[in-house]
Amino acid sequence: MNNELTVFYTDDDQEDIDFFREIIDIIDSNVKVVTQRNGEELLNALNNPPPTPYLVFLDINMPGMNGLETLKRVRESDQHKNLPVVMFSTSSDDITIQQSKELGASFYVPKSGAFDKLKKSIEHTLKMNWENNSDSNEFVYYC
Repeated sequence: MNNELTVFYTDDDQEDIDFFREIIDIIDSNVKVVTQRNGEELLNALNNPPPTPYLVFLDINMPGMNGLETLKRVRESDQHKNLPVVMFSTSSDDITIQQSKELGASFYVPKSGAFDKLKKSIEHTLKMNWENNSDSNEFVYYC
């Protein structure tokens, strides 16, 4: 992987944030994780760099502005319309996945409760070629 990548992770669940950081540390120590606790914090961070993320992992089920509403707001900004945004959620129903795609998500990763599966899904997502992802038919990660 590239040197010193910054990944944003937006989630209201501290335990999920801790797991995510732990997994990133195992996968690649050159990836810096910057977390936000809600959609407003993410939008504020995106609009006030540095840092600028290489990739955003966004939870859907959050109080206030949920992940789908946040994604819609991110995509409304010309500055962020091409930023890779990965929906990262315990919701994996077809309607939520379809809404994510329609709102402009780059990829959808269902959160697994099993640490190894969660690690595998994050690792897969980090290894994707985000600069040339438009030719990929893959939208949902299945572990």
